[in-house]
Amino acid sequence: MKVAITGATGFVGSRLVQRLQGEGHTIVVLTRNTTFAQKVFPSEAFPSVEIVAYTPNASGSWQSVIAGCDGVVNLAGEPIGEGRWTPERKQEILNSRKLGTQKIVEAIANANPKTSVLINASAIGYYGTSETATFDETSQSGNDFLAQVCQAWEAEARKVKDAGVRLVILRFGIVLGNGGALGKMIPPFKLFAGGPIGSGRQWFSWIHVDDLVNLILQALTKPEIEGVYNATAPNPVRMADLSQTMGQVMNRPSWLPVPAFAIEALLGDGAIVVLEGQQVIPKRTVQTGFEYKYPNLQSALTQILN
Repeated sequence: MKVAITGATGFVGSRLVQRLQGEGHTIVVLTRNTTFAQKVFPSEAFPSVEIVAYTPNASGSWQSVIAGCDGVVNLAGEPIGEGRWTPERKQEILNSRKLGTQKIVEAIANANPKTSVLINASAIGYYGTSETATFDETSQSGNDFLAQVCQAWEAEARKVKDAGVRLVILRFGIVLGNGGALGKMIPPFKLFAGGPIGSGRQWFSWIHVDDLVNLILQALTKPEIEGVYNATAPNPVRMADLSQTMGQVMNRPSWLPVPAFAIEALLGDGAIVVLEGQQVIPKRTVQTGFEYKYPNLQSALTQILN
């Protein structure tokens, strides 16, 4: 296959590029920063990667590279868990997803020959937060800021169906691997200062990065996969359980809680990402017959941390 990827230099995207190249596919990396992309994917190590400069929120000549691609994987978006959510930051978070997806869909619609599939990232923030409810792919959306972002993001992606292109929307849980959210949680544990964040009762719906990459590959290669799928492991846990399991795997104490006010002071409104969660079940994902390498938190953390 020939696959175009946005967000390819990120935590998930770079792992996906490695896998695709390893399986003999050609990858077009659409990036705002070609210099950085060339460092992440040096040509001698990544001969199957073509790096193309693009402006996510604007039409341009970059859109022509979509023609002839078998699939497009759209992972781009401003990070939501870094820095305070000022009004300007919230606008960036929304626009990077809404307008970025709009321009990808525009490129696919104008491509000749056509791409056969668009795999568009979304997030379990779609459902809003709850300590008591359980959500699957059929659940209603929430009404907080992240839910509204996900709704706008997915609405733009759905327009690709007007061009007769198969659409797969993957609602990402918190992705675990060497980097990402887990990378920020490990240092306190190493310093014997680890513990649950906030109340510890909030749900933590997660997925190992290798399972997520496998899920994207399944979506690329199986034409019967279509619509919305939760990209989460089948066994979500509460924050206190995550902390306890990390302590066990790292052989470190896990009793020192990080108070909610400390996170709020750091992140402002963005603290909702770690202080409030949602219990998300990948019902449709499991129904496809997808086999998780890491269905349980213990096995996932053991692989990553050891």
